[in-house]
Amino acid sequence: MRPLLHGLLALAAAAAAAPAAAQSYPTKPIRIVVPATPGGAIDLAARVIGDKLAQAWGQPVVVDNKPGAAGIAGSDVVAKAPADGYTFALVASSHAINATLYGKLPYDTQKDFVPVALTHVVPLVLAVNNNVPAKNVKEFVAYLKANPAKVSYASSGNGGAPHLSAELFKSMTGTAMQHIPYKGSTAAHPDLVSGEVQAMFDTVVAIAPQVKGGKVRALGVTTTQRTGALPDVPTIAESGVAGYDTSTWGGLIAPAGTPKEIVAKLNAEVNRILKLPEVRERLQASGAEPGSGSAEDFGRFVQSEMQKWGQVVKASGATASQ
Repeated sequence: MRPLLHGLLALAAAAAAAPAAAQSYPTKPIRIVVPATPGGAIDLAARVIGDKLAQAWGQPVVVDNKPGAAGIAGSDVVAKAPADGYTFALVASSHAINATLYGKLPYDTQKDFVPVALTHVVPLVLAVNNNVPAKNVKEFVAYLKANPAKVSYASSGNGGAPHLSAELFKSMTGTAMQHIPYKGSTAAHPDLVSGEVQAMFDTVVAIAPQVKGGKVRALGVTTTQRTGALPDVPTIAESGVAGYDTSTWGGLIAPAGTPKEIVAKLNAEVNRILKLPEVRERLQASGAEPGSGSAEDFGRFVQSEMQKWGQVVKASGATASQ
């Protein structure tokens, strides 16, 4: 009986130690890996949240940019990091898309990470060249059906949310467009303005200046709620494509095995930070809407995103090298 007794005592001690460790956490610097170059939405969110965490907890928070392979390189660093609550990643929607888009990943998207918090959501906008004879989504769908496969659309690159948002739009409306990928969304803007391509799904922060300047026409917002950046532009769902809902987003994830108490503590603190007026204003100025919810909520959201984009990838035949 003694080995059993010792085992039970060890388990009890470990259970008691976990909350105590969470209470004293953090005791050293925290690293947030951003699997992208500086300047984007997830980088901004990581730095804003990191600064506030450092102020609240009295420990440095280091933002470590590790771009490459559509976010895979940075995510892999975190998948293989110690699960001690001191290394996280702030990933984008590509994290969910990559699970299907790439034939093989160096990690298991579902098993090698635990969700921590949804940090922000960035709406996309369907914009068209001014010469396209459509003033709204309904007219654009009619135009596409009257001109099958004659319309081309630009994207910021293969396999991203803008590319797949267009593919989802095509499948839900029974229309056809030719995909023209660019190396980043701003690289596509001159061709959209000139009419070399006729349409594009782009983030609201990137395309809003072109829309407000009258250089292109915004037909619809991809999220279920209108965006404050372009309040007069209706959503695609309210424009007749019922159930349409896409975005780019950002969220914190941790290596699998990270103590639940630490995940819960960080989730609560991130949610507190996202409610601060100055943080909300800074994110919204960049075109992002602050996130919210529990770690479990974020986990369910990621699962739903993986399922949705997995279906779109398979239906469209999209590949990472396309």
